Amino acid sequence: MAKKIKTTWLSKSEDHDYPAAMSYLGLLYDEKTLAMKVKKLRQAHMSYFKAKDILRASGSPLLSVNNFHVKKDQEKILSRKKLSPLLLVRDTKNGKLVIADGYHRMCAVYFYDEDAVIPCKII
Repeated sequence: MAKKIKTTWLSKSEDHDYPAAMSYLGLLYDEKTLAMKVKKLRQAHMSYFKAKDILRASGSPLLSVNNFHVKKDQEKILSRKKLSPLLLVRDTKNGKLVIADGYHRMCAVYFYDEDAVIPCKII
C-alpha cells in the first residue's frame, strides 16, 4: 500500500452517479426492483464505512493501480479534488454488498489508506 493520503469528498453524490448505478444494477435486478432501489439511493442519508470493510463486504477484487479509472481517481486524490460518495446496495439474499457506483474510487482510496472512511449512500 502507498503512503496514506487524505481524500476529500463531496457532500452529496453527483447527478451522473445515479444513471451509472442504474446501468450496473440493471444487470442484477428487474426493472421494477431497479427503479425502486435507485429511488431509495437518491433519498438515502449519508453513512460512513472504512474502505477495507466495503471491499470485504462486497467480495470484489481490489483493482490494480494500473487500471485506467483507478489511476484517474488517484490523480484526483493527489490534486485534492473532491470525490463523489459511493452508492451501495445490501444484497441480503446473497449476503453481499453491491457497489452500485464508485468501485474505482473505492479502489483508488484503498491504495492510499485502507482505513480511510468513505461517505456512502447505502440501502
